[in-house]
Amino acid sequence: MNVVDGVLTVLLDRPERRNALDAATVAGLHASVEAAGSDPAVRAVVLGSARPGMFCSGADLRVGDDERAEVSDRLYALYQAMIGLPVPLVAAVDGPAVGGGAQLALACDVRFGSARAGFRFAGPGHGLAVGLWALPSTVGRGAAMELALSGRMLTAERARELGLLEHVVADPLAAATELAAGVAALDRDAVARAKSAVVHGERLASRLAAERAGNAGFTGAVESKLEV
Repeated sequence: MNVVDGVLTVLLDRPERRNALDAATVAGLHASVEAAGSDPAVRAVVLGSARPGMFCSGADLRVGDDERAEVSDRLYALYQAMIGLPVPLVAAVDGPAVGGGAQLALACDVRFGSARAGFRFAGPGHGLAVGLWALPSTVGRGAAMELALSGRMLTAERARELGLLEHVVADPLAAATELAAGVAALDRDAVARAKSAVVHGERLASRLAAERAGNAGFTGAVESKLEV
C-alpha cells in the first residue's frame, strides 16, 4: 500500500478504458478499503486517477454480461464498505464520473474536482434508480430527482453549486491529499465518530441496501448506454 504520513492513496490506472471498472479493478478497490480499515497507520484515504483528465467511466463494456453483473453487485458491496470505513475517503475527480464511477465518488466523504469533472447517474428510463441512496442528502430532494430522471451530465461547476463537489480546483489530487493529510493529524477515534454520525444520521447503509436490491439484474444494460 502507498501510505504516506497516514494517508493511503488509491489511484485507478486503466487509461485505455478511461478507468472503467472490471472485476479485477473492483477487487483491488475492495482490498484497499479493507486494508485501510484494518491498518491503524491509515488515517485517511484519497481516491483518484493515476492519469490526469480521468476519474471513472463506469462498468467496462468489453467484459461479458456475467462479469458485468458481478461487477455491479460487487460495486454495491464496495460502496457499503466505503461508507462503513472508520476513516474518511476524499475523492479527486479530474474527469467524467459515470454510472458506477459516479457512485464511487458519491461513496466518498469529501469530493474535490477539476473543471474537467462531470457526473452522470442512470435514470429510471433505463430500468434503474441509481445513486439515490445518497444524492438527496448531498444535493437535495429536487436536484436528486432531476439528476435521476434526466440522466444528464452534470458539469463541474454545477456539481459544486449543488454540493456534489466541495471545491473545483486546478489539481484535485493535490487538494484531496492536502485535506487528507490534515485529517491524519486529528484524533482517529473522534474522526471515526464524526463520520459514523453522518452516515447513520442519513441512514445511508439501509438506503444503499434497498437500492442494491431494487437494481439487481438491471445495471449491466444501463451502463452500456452511459459510458463516456
